[in-house]
Amino acid sequence: MPWSRIKPDTNEPDFLANGQPESPDSRRVSYAEAINEALSQALSLDPRVFVMGQGVDDPSGMFGATRGLHLKYGSERVFDTPLAETALSGVAVGAALGGMRPVYFHNRPDFLLLAMDQLVNHAAKWHYMFGGTSCVPLVFWACVGRGWGSAAQHSQALQGLFNHVPGLKLIMPATCFDAKGLMLAAIADNNPVLIIDHRMNFKQRGIVPPEPYTVPIGKGVIRRAGKDVTVVALSHLVADSFAAAQELAAEEGIEAEVLDPRTLRPLDEELILSSVARTGRLVVTDTGWKTGGVTAEIAAMVAEKGFASLKAPIVRVCNPDLPTPSGYTLERAYYIGKDEIKAGIVKAVRGA
Repeated sequence: MPWSRIKPDTNEPDFLANGQPESPDSRRVSYAEAINEALSQALSLDPRVFVMGQGVDDPSGMFGATRGLHLKYGSERVFDTPLAETALSGVAVGAALGGMRPVYFHNRPDFLLLAMDQLVNHAAKWHYMFGGTSCVPLVFWACVGRGWGSAAQHSQALQGLFNHVPGLKLIMPATCFDAKGLMLAAIADNNPVLIIDHRMNFKQRGIVPPEPYTVPIGKGVIRRAGKDVTVVALSHLVADSFAAAQELAAEEGIEAEVLDPRTLRPLDEELILSSVARTGRLVVTDTGWKTGGVTAEIAAMVAEKGFASLKAPIVRVCNPDLPTPSGYTLERAYYIGKDEIKAGIVKAVRGA
């Protein structure tokens, strides 16, 4: 198996939270380039891998993530698909059951709702329904929009919905390093994996090793150490939470510990619980809705397994339970960020 030769790596060489100096030989690439490199290396390593999706062979290449791959690997392994998510998701599931390793790119997670039957009723269940004799090694990737009026039907953060499904692994990267390592880990995995990304991540540039490596699925990381409160953040809110923590340390003397779970299913419960045991307080922030969402699950897990450690009520910072509005001013009022996270941290620490 070619995947056995890839070295797992959990030590990110460059994130603004770790305080490590940048080495002279560090190679900095964009978020899109990190994903593109992961896909290219997967296609090169394993002939069973192919990439499909609407616009993967366009000049823009799915926000740059798939740019040029069809020229390098041919249209049989990197190809555009029609606007038929239900049918094409079935094609991906069938290909995976037949021994291939498809990577299906969706422009928006909103349209994954058309693929729910294939993902939830088939891909996530086959391994269990057939006593472990069948595997469905496929990757679905979708990107949440923000900042250009993408509105209610093109910017939904549906991770809470998919987090409910057993048998489906769920990843939400926050850095260039993880975007590459988690993509390679997802393609190598024998289970169906959903990666929900965010357009805000594509503004990043980070240090990414050129060689193939994987970031273990289900292993989170501490982005900033602190003693007063634990902040569990997802996707691009990891950077916002770190910035909030840095400012509060300087302004208020509050030292927040920022955790990046990296994956939601499986969730690194040990990392979260051990941090809460040290700080006694918890703030959870997510790009999705509050009711029945990811923050609710993480809060419930801590209340169930780490209640004795809590010194104050858990604080959740999420987008409002409303369809996403369109337009610059409405979006600014709707989306959460650094300021809302700062307020949540202060509330958890001081009760105000």
